[in-house]
Amino acid sequence: MAGLATAALIFCALATAIHLITIALAFSRVLSRKRPSESKSVPVSIIRPVCGIDHFDILTLRSTFELQSDSYEIIFCAAREGDPAVPLVRKLIAENSQIPAKLLIGDDRPTSNPKLNNIVKGWEAARYPWIVLADNNVLMPPDYLDDLFASFGSGVGLVCSPPVGSHPIGFRAELECAFLNTYQARWQSAADAVGFGFAQGKSMLWRRDILDAVGGIEALGREIAEDAAATKIVRARGLNVRLVDRPFEQPLGLRKLRQVWDRQVRWARLRRATFQIFYVPEVFAGSFFPILAGVASAASFDVDPSIALFALAGIWFGAEAVLALAAGWHLSMLSPLSWIARDLLLPVLWLEGWSGDTFVWRGNDMSVAKGQEIPQASSCHALVTTGDVN
Repeated sequence: MAGLATAALIFCALATAIHLITIALAFSRVLSRKRPSESKSVPVSIIRPVCGIDHFDILTLRSTFELQSDSYEIIFCAAREGDPAVPLVRKLIAENSQIPAKLLIGDDRPTSNPKLNNIVKGWEAARYPWIVLADNNVLMPPDYLDDLFASFGSGVGLVCSPPVGSHPIGFRAELECAFLNTYQARWQSAADAVGFGFAQGKSMLWRRDILDAVGGIEALGREIAEDAAATKIVRARGLNVRLVDRPFEQPLGLRKLRQVWDRQVRWARLRRATFQIFYVPEVFAGSFFPILAGVASAASFDVDPSIALFALAGIWFGAEAVLALAAGWHLSMLSPLSWIARDLLLPVLWLEGWSGDTFVWRGNDMSVAKGQEIPQASSCHALVTTGDVN
């Protein structure tokens, strides 16, 4: 029994140390100084696919017209004329005639990825060698392009940003913030800080020639997730994927528990299918097993288990609170409860990632299995009625 207690204590200490290290690495990133950037004079094409209406689309899509840049164009892409987002996009274009912008409509299907298919026409129409792919629900700050270009140094082939949840309404949206911010954005920023960045499809800054050299935008359809394909393409060319120092916001609003859970299951299955070797240890990434191990071993070392529980919880979640506060990420009285709920759910989520290959994305039935069929219809109906987001 003494051996088991010692092993449990070592596991708890190691996991807690890794947690604090990732916090410190992410902390250093969000507090880092902006490097000089000349992006204001670099012509950029910004491509934003739209599909249905999200809670904050007026805010997020309008932000595209408010960037501090001297030369950029905006290309909105919709699969069909009847999409609910089309009138909003046309209204924003008309109200901001000082910015070159257009809306392209067409249901091209060269890949099995509906979002990627929607972007293809925009990529072909883009005029500039630098291209940004940004989801409709990304809120762009005025220095959005500066932040992207600041990370595009020597040896870099792609710059991305994970989404940081903001403007949550209700505990279910708080739970989504718990997944997105001090868990996923933290781990991604920490990995990038040690030179192991992964692409994230919410915001991508591409040098056009890198993708055109491997077949163009359609090359991202080689994987079910375009960000996984992007990571592999960039690394195959001997280049690195980097993240911005300060990830961009995705306003959430009201969320349904099913939306939050389905999104995380979808991402888990995609990670398992595309980078399985890194998915395996994810089950130990949260606080559940380390705190359980620490409490279970406490008595063997003459420590009250209840004291161990509160001490470990204070270390794990207190560090998250410090990071959220320093980064300016969402932090509320409900945040600790949402972090606890998230960590209790993480082992279940990990099992869900192994339990199937299918998922639904914006009304489209999809699969992470190889050789999947291209969806027969492009649908935003579920999005319009439930407010689902990417």
